[in-house]
Amino acid sequence: MPPVRSPISETPAQVIATATLSVETAGEGFAEITREAARFVADVGAREGALYLFIRHTSASLTIQENADPDVRSDLVTALRRLAPSDGSWVHDTEGPDDMPAHVKAMVTGTSLHVPVIGGALALGTWQGIYVAEHRSRPHRREVVMQFVGAR
Repeated sequence: MPPVRSPISETPAQVIATATLSVETAGEGFAEITREAARFVADVGAREGALYLFIRHTSASLTIQENADPDVRSDLVTALRRLAPSDGSWVHDTEGPDDMPAHVKAMVTGTSLHVPVIGGALALGTWQGIYVAEHRSRPHRREVVMQFVGAR
């Protein structure tokens, strides 16, 4: 059976709203920011459009992942450590043995996301959450730019 598409919905963009979210990480792992992103969308009065998120760092990233079972996030940390181990004989080690692996992990996972906003809500799946992925071993303050483009 071929895929089925919903009818096309059109809404002219009326607003571009931007805010920066400061996130204190606990070190390597994931910090969920779904509530903060949803609050931003609500505060803007967003109805239809897209939420764009961009992290201003090269050793942390953004991802959408399962938010029901914390074991998923633990396993993802393990997988990323295997992908870019801190003892990988990296040339760039000025900021410590975890820095270059953090750059590799951020390159693989990405620094930006976009989430559709439909009917005033983030169009995330049931078990999806938005996360800052901290790839350094120590806590850091990370900045995430949130921008809504769409209609109120």
